[in-house]
Amino acid sequence: MNSRLQPLAFLLCLPLLMATGTSVRAQTVESAQETEYHDCMRLARIDPGAAFERALSWQDLGGGVPARHCEAVALMMLGQPAEAAARFEELAKAMPDTTPAEIVADVMAHAGIAWMDAGDLDRARAAQTAALDIYPDSPAILVDRAMVLSQQSHFWEAIDDLNRSIELDPTDPAAFALRASAYRFVEAEGLALEDANRALSIDPDQPEALLERGILLRLKGDLAGARKDWLHLIEMHDGRPAAELARRNLEKLDVKE
Repeated sequence: MNSRLQPLAFLLCLPLLMATGTSVRAQTVESAQETEYHDCMRLARIDPGAAFERALSWQDLGGGVPARHCEAVALMMLGQPAEAAARFEELAKAMPDTTPAEIVADVMAHAGIAWMDAGDLDRARAAQTAALDIYPDSPAILVDRAMVLSQQSHFWEAIDDLNRSIELDPTDPAAFALRASAYRFVEAEGLALEDANRALSIDPDQPEALLERGILLRLKGDLAGARKDWLHLIEMHDGRPAAELARRNLEKLDVKE
């Protein structure tokens, strides 16, 4: 499951329960709902078809916001990102006014992730911008939008988002790795290498940072350094997109040599 599609802070996104009996009974209902939500989200990772059916059944029983969230995540895992994106957007708009802004923004940001997976970058950017309008100080959503901006070749705008994200959370290696890539595309290779090194100082195995530093080292003529980073990336993350790009770069390097 995409790390940005993990269970939300469950009790924060539930509407206030109307206690119909003792407080103990209300707490029991709350606990059962929380367990059902986490079980459904785990199932989405293992068997998304079954999770989708479970979420629909749970909605019929009054599962509300958590059931609808699990349904949308299951659709993502079933390879239907456009359908999932529409559900996430509908859910964010339908959440109670008492829901904390951070939770609503996260759900709208999930729509952005889904639109990006569906290849609709304009709608992805619109959803992420809407999420940031709701909760401007989310480092993760700023990184999400920067990814879309980079794919649209709006590199300076991506850098602006990443600058803010890093101000809010200077410990996220993914933000430094993405900013390194954006800096390379605007030909600020010194800043790009600095960011790649900062990402790897936080996480020596960060895949995008290893890929990016390898590219930057190759551009500097340090072919041995580039090879070392790319081989390490493949060893640690074989099968991931960054590792596949590293393998292709190594093949080109071998042909030239």
